[in-house]
Amino acid sequence: MSSENQQNPLHGITLENILIALVDHYGWEKLGKLIDIRCFQSDPSIKSSLTFLRKTPWAREKVEALFSNLKM
Repeated sequence: MSSENQQNPLHGITLENILIALVDHYGWEKLGKLIDIRCFQSDPSIKSSLTFLRKTPWAREKVEALFSNLKM
């Protein structure tokens, strides 16, 4: 295992688990206000959000950053 992975606080946490934790904590409405992404605001679902986040690096970075702040 590289030292980069060991230092990454999100190592071993799936994007799905991150998203579920954020939705549980904030709810879809507040999450959509915190991160201006349409898949969080219009008929949101875990599946559609994961599809978008996996294709869109900037959006994934915002979600991961919000989750990192939540865990601190």
